Amino acid sequence: MSNAVEISHLRVAFASLVAVDDVSLHVDYGEVVTLLGPNGAGKTTVVETLLGFRAPSAGTVRLHGLDPVRDHREVVVRTGALLQRGGVWFPMTPAQVLALTATYYSAPRDPRELLALLDLERCARTPWRRLSGGEQQRTLLALALLGRPRVLVLDEPTTGVDPEGRQVVREIIRAERARGCALLITTHELAEAERLADRLVIMNRSRVLVQGTLDELAGHPEMIVETSGPADPVALATLLGCEVALDGPLQLRFATASSPERIATVTGYLTSVGLSMVSLRTRASLEERYFELIAEQNTPVPS
Repeated sequence: MSNAVEISHLRVAFASLVAVDDVSLHVDYGEVVTLLGPNGAGKTTVVETLLGFRAPSAGTVRLHGLDPVRDHREVVVRTGALLQRGGVWFPMTPAQVLALTATYYSAPRDPRELLALLDLERCARTPWRRLSGGEQQRTLLALALLGRPRVLVLDEPTTGVDPEGRQVVREIIRAERARGCALLITTHELAEAERLADRLVIMNRSRVLVQGTLDELAGHPEMIVETSGPADPVALATLLGCEVALDGPLQLRFATASSPERIATVTGYLTSVGLSMVSLRTRASLEERYFELIAEQNTPVPS
């Protein structure tokens, strides 16, 4: 079976502006892939091209093995999408728009089930224009789920959603993955990506900068130690025989893999100077690695 989503050497240009340049990625059925990158990186253009709203300038895009432009009708039936530019005719209520959209599918999910699942029952009869941003976002997600899609494309699904709503969205994403749906999610919420994604694709300046699992993107093994007060990195570097850098007044980054002996050495030193270890991590967080990768690409190469 082919990948659910297959993008190969995609290029999208608007006159002289190249929005997407040589982008390749894939998503398997039963997998969550998160697309990350700063504003203007090309993420939305990738999503719009994937869904058939614009044609590639070069390269190929396939959903379920189908061309989303040529086979648009069949792709739409099999694919659920939540887009930032989407919306609902403002007099309509969540109950009305779900009931109407359900008529487009041969075997839709029960709109009442989705209203309950996404905690929309209290506002089911409220006109769109009077819904909060989070309620509108959850209604759009309900619409994306209505046709029992094999692929879900979610553009910033937690935008404007309160903490309780975010938990609901996370549970839905996990449930859809468990039933074999492929999910491509764009987000600026790095913590959400770290929590949910099987693989990540980071874009910058119209191209894919790096892609892989969290472990693959984490970089070299290291110890990241938060201390109860300022500690001397030079003394610790001498004790451990490795480079030690300050990430902040209370955080030290050791260029070495964690081990019980090294942890004991650091703990012993901190105790001797009246400090303690507040936390220990054995790899960079996604946020730290993300900013590091973006900064590396944005730094000019000396001529």
